[in-house]
Amino acid sequence: MTTLRMAAVAAPFDRDLEGDFARIEKLIGEAKAEGVRLLALPEAALGGYLANLDGGAEGPPALAADGPEIGRLAALAGDLVVTAGYCELADGRRYNSAVCVTGDGVLGHHRKVHQPLAENASYGAGRGFAAFDTPVGRLGMMICYDKAFPESARALALDGAEVVVCMSAWPGSRTNAAPDLAQDRWKRRFDLFDRARALENQIVWVSANQSGTFGDLRFVAGAKIVDPGGEVVADTGVAEGMAIAEFDVQAALATARRSMGHLADRRPDAYPVSVP
Repeated sequence: MTTLRMAAVAAPFDRDLEGDFARIEKLIGEAKAEGVRLLALPEAALGGYLANLDGGAEGPPALAADGPEIGRLAALAGDLVVTAGYCELADGRRYNSAVCVTGDGVLGHHRKVHQPLAENASYGAGRGFAAFDTPVGRLGMMICYDKAFPESARALALDGAEVVVCMSAWPGSRTNAAPDLAQDRWKRRFDLFDRARALENQIVWVSANQSGTFGDLRFVAGAKIVDPGGEVVADTGVAEGMAIAEFDVQAALATARRSMGHLADRRPDAYPVSVP
């Protein structure tokens, strides 16, 4: 039996890149001390997220995918597999992106496809989803609002992803905000999406999120790990922290899919795509 110990982070990140790197270094140290091999940091962990979702907000520093900051993240990761979100600059455009690294370099990359509210005023959109191989298994990545669309996780699962990491800067509701974040309706949606995406694809789901406040946004935290049956096995609640769980991933997937295999039992001919 080969088990994988993994962790999802809920933590605050902002425009202070040096401060962000100091926090990341501390989190990586804590993860290593816990025997973690896969560590998921939130969306926009390098430079923070947008200050609001009304359009035109000043964004985080834009970094090159092959730039020194991503190299620095890889060096900090060492023998861990680490995922983190950042603002990518490519061909004169900014993208809300995520990267997966180890000390050997970049293993995978994703640009956020689905853009909520006015996020498209600040970022270009990604064009797809692809799984990739890592020392801890075949992974898929997505960012925040991507998980509201079943096709995102399904595309990764069909591409062989065994573990999907979703990195978010998911805020609480902007209207009728609940005084207690645990009762916030956007928090409930965040948690429902996490469980549904894991269950419908029978995969291990690792969900990291920002915590605290930034600009006009109050983030719901809720970092968690969900098993292939849709059960939450570790969760930070609405607080900053690290959710840690350990799986024999292959055995967990095989058990979940033994009787009813949601991927194997699909009938694509019954639901062809008819609208572009």
